[in-house]
This record gives sequence, structure tokens and C-alpha cells, in this order.
Amino acid sequence: MTTTQASRDFALIWNSLPNPAISVGRDGLIAAVNSSAESFLGASERHMIGQSLRAFAGETSRIAALVQQVADKGVNMAEYDVEFTWPDAPPRLVDLHAAPLGEDAEAVLLVFHPRAIAESMDRSLTHRDAARSVTGMAAMLAHEVKNPLAGISGAAQLLAMTLGPEERELTDLIRGETERVGKLLERVEQFGAMGPARHVPVNIHDVLDRACRAAKAGFASHARFIEEYDPSLPPTLGDPDQLMQVMQNLLKNAAEATPKVGGLITVRTSYRAGMKVRGPTGKYESLPLQVVIADNGSGVPESIRRHIFEPFVSSKSTGSGLGLALVSKIVADHGGVISCESEPGWTRMRLRLPIASARDLELLGEDRDGDREESAA
Repeated sequence: MTTTQASRDFALIWNSLPNPAISVGRDGLIAAVNSSAESFLGASERHMIGQSLRAFAGETSRIAALVQQVADKGVNMAEYDVEFTWPDAPPRLVDLHAAPLGEDAEAVLLVFHPRAIAESMDRSLTHRDAARSVTGMAAMLAHEVKNPLAGISGAAQLLAMTLGPEERELTDLIRGETERVGKLLERVEQFGAMGPARHVPVNIHDVLDRACRAAKAGFASHARFIEEYDPSLPPTLGDPDQLMQVMQNLLKNAAEATPKVGGLITVRTSYRAGMKVRGPTGKYESLPLQVVIADNGSGVPESIRRHIFEPFVSSKSTGSGLGLALVSKIVADHGGVISCESEPGWTRMRLRLPIASARDLELLGEDRDGDREESAA
């Protein structure tokens, strides 16, 4: 094997590692960063290479101290439950494994094991069932509640014609509340009214570009946007309109959370191999396409953070708690998962979707050819 081929193979393996990993020289400077670490640290390899680890992690960081110990002793070491800090990110709990590289420990390999990833993904899979349960409930509510509700509102209107001003305040209250409940039911009906997704190849950047432009011109006009897209991402299979609904909902939540002055919304896409979940058929499916929408708002309250995608759970005093449940349902219908990471001062929504395989595109082409032949006949 040639040196060039070996270098290519190493780069492929290095960037396919599912865990964030960085290489740090004996001088304390960052020498290499894999793709998972770029996502985890929220910075590009180009930005970090050649920079001091302590400049990012802090002069008194346990991480920098661990790297120095491994470099001095030349042995593998690990630390658990480390509160990890990095610029522009909240503290996170991680397990750390460090190993010397080279005979003289000329560099140290540092691997991060974020404690919250597995737990977060388990919760998002549970949210699939919760969101789907609303679909059946929507049809029942529409039939059993909306018609009687209209009768109550009509009766209150007729009653108001025969009452004095003080009594009419009560009938106005009745009509106002029935109208509010009716609007809530209309939102619930969205779950049942949505038809099956029409699966076509979708460039997720086209969807994000449309969603961001609409947000900047409207509800997010007060916020500054940072958009960092991986131009090499392959397409996913899905319904462009439904995916647009997902992105707009997430951007709207982010915009409402950010301060009116200094609001910041970050949208990033990346390819992250190694992420697999068990699908409805029991088969494990790869979800390498990642979209992250983050904001610098006040964060999701800890009391509801674990249940944010469940129906009727909301951090807003006037919210119905159905927006993110609908997002979760659409994402699940597309074979993906969504998770929320939040602390005071920031929130990050992480969406993972499958990519369209060559076989998927081939079958889709065959279906279209069949439809054209039937139309011609």
C-alpha cells in the first residue's frame, strides 16, 4: 500500500468515527480534529488546528491536565463525569479517554464520550409513538367535540340577545372560550388531516434556504442568522412541503426564544456517519444527514425538557404544545429522529434524516416510468 493510499484510508477512518476525537501535540496545540468533534465542539477543524487546547478549554481545564499527564507518562488514561466547557457552548458532562500517539508520545489522542447522546436519542424514539397517538385522537375530537362546541357558541349568541349588559359579559366569555377551544381543535386536526408523505429526492439545503429567507423577512427579522452548510450532502427522500413545515416551526420557536436585541439563530448541516436507529420493521437504519438549528434564547425549562416533543407540552404561556409534537411526527414519518439539547442561554434542535440510496432513487424512477406509461395508455 502506498503512502498516499494509507493516508486516504486513515482520513476515511478518522472522519467516520462516531465519537468526537482530537489529536493534541506535546506542545499543547491541536493537531487534528475529526468530523464528529467539529459538530460536538461547534467549530471547524480549520479554526482549531494550531490553536492551544487551553485557549479553548481554559487554563485550569481537567481536559488539558489529562492530556499533559498522558504525554508525560506515555500511558492510556480516562476520566469520567467531567464538566466540559468550550467557547460559545454551555458546560456539558462527558467521559474522556486519552492515549499516547507514537513511541515517544509525540501527540495525544483525546476521545469524548458525551453522556447525554444515548439518553437523548432514546427519548426521541419514544416521542414517535406519542406524536402518532395524536393522529387517532384528532379524528375523534373533530367529530365528538367540534359540533357540540358550535352548538354552545350559537346558544350563547342567541341568549345574549335577551340579556342585559352584565349578563352579556358572561355569554361573551362563553363564546370566547368556545372559539379558543375550536382553534385548538383545528391545530390538533392537522395531525389527522396530513396525508402520506410523497417521497421524492429532496435537497435539504433548498428547504432550509426557503425557510430561512421566509423567517428573515417575517417572524425572525430581529435575529442575526449564521448559516453553515455542507455542500456535499446527498439528498434525502421525503415530502418537501412537510419538511418545510418542520424547518419553519423550528425557526419560529428559535426566533420567539431569542432576545429582541442580540438574537442569534444558527443553522448548520453536516454528514455524520455511525448514527443508526431501529426502524418500525426492526431493521437498523442509518441517519447520517444532520441539521442543527440553535438559538441564544433563555432555554427550555428543565421541568419540561425531557417531554418537549410530547403533545400539549409547551414552555409558552399561550402555546398549545402541538407545534413540536407535529414536528416529531413528520420527522418520524420520514424515518428520522429529532432531539433537543438546552440550558439557560441556548437551545439546540438536532434533526437526523436518512439519505436517498441509489436503490431508492432507482425504485422511484421505476414508479414514475410506470405512472407515465399508465397515463399514455
